[in-house]
Amino acid sequence: MSNFALLKKKDLMKMNYNIAVLDLNAGQLNEGMRCIKKLVEQFLSQEDINGQYTVFDVRNAIELPDITDYDIFISSGGPGAPFVADEKWEQPFFAFLDAVLEHNAQHQHKKHLFLICHSFQLACLHWDLAKVTKRKSTSFGVMPVHKTKDGLTEPLFEGLMNPFFAVDSRDYQVIKPKYSKLEKFGAKILCKEKIRPHVALERAVMAIRFSKEVFGVQFHPEADSEGMLKYFHREDKKALVIKHHGKKKYQNMLEHLEDEDKIVRTHNTMIPAFLKQAALSLKESKLLPI
Repeated sequence: MSNFALLKKKDLMKMNYNIAVLDLNAGQLNEGMRCIKKLVEQFLSQEDINGQYTVFDVRNAIELPDITDYDIFISSGGPGAPFVADEKWEQPFFAFLDAVLEHNAQHQHKKHLFLICHSFQLACLHWDLAKVTKRKSTSFGVMPVHKTKDGLTEPLFEGLMNPFFAVDSRDYQVIKPKYSKLEKFGAKILCKEKIRPHVALERAVMAIRFSKEVFGVQFHPEADSEGMLKYFHREDKKALVIKHHGKKKYQNMLEHLEDEDKIVRTHNTMIPAFLKQAALSLKESKLLPI
């Protein structure tokens, strides 16, 4: 059993957790931020856990956390192309990514970072670990995600089936991983998108463990079924999905959202496991002699 699976409430006593949530949605309302905040609040509301979180508006206000003030970071998805466009927030965001790695290379008290979708794509580009390209068509819906050999032993996937299911919503993809650079970086590819034997296209990379403390995914593990169902039952959203993806796709998506072995399980597993793993690591580092 993994270390964080053994984590008990008493193990977290007397620790104070400062969490930063980086919002890359450029002011657009979305379900992702609601779900991230909900998961963080659930973690902090546990008995004997002390802590607080702060949301940073990265793209509109160019707000980035000082990593010395926080222990755990979750960086959201967001709209638009994940390419450098000389916007004012980009270089501060890339500097933040590098600062996390540099800190962890020099200190025993590590910083823990979870990158989602747009943030994940930007990290892959910035660290030059793979190519990011526009898809031929949008990947949208509840999709199967297949673990790689390394993914089979990934602690954050513990309790998830193979394949497991996640909400996917993207026009871009991480492909053509640069294996020599990944190896030098110490990173491992953990899962890929659904198997499509009838399509002569490379399967996109869906998750990478960049380091022991830094983890990223192409999909949306924060998505919860309640919010997604409410969102897609809105007449305007229903009409939009049917127009672009068809009625059958819409009905299948609703069925998957209600299945406890699909979105519910992923939502309840991955980010909660990340937060627990980070908490245990922080506690252990505090107990180490300086």
